[in-house]
Amino acid sequence: MYYVYVLQSLKDRKFYTGFTDDLERRVKEHNNGDEPSTRPRIPFGLVYIEGCLSKKDAVAREKQLKTGRGKKYLRDRLRYYLEAWNKGA
Repeated sequence: MYYVYVLQSLKDRKFYTGFTDDLERRVKEHNNGDEPSTRPRIPFGLVYIEGCLSKKDAVAREKQLKTGRGKKYLRDRLRYYLEAWNKGA
């Protein structure tokens, strides 16, 4: 099983989208600073997950979620989470 995931930086509130076959390990790597591209933005919270049966499907979905249409989908999908986050800020 492969996972497409979205993390939100608790520092700058921006999203990071990726894929992995070991979700728990990958989130820990991001939060431990093991990933250079996200190190300046730690800590992260996991806000969205999708499961895929093939690596090719996961890669394609990750790429799709990084497009303008994919980002809009995520904003719509996470609407209530984002509303609550903004009220608490």
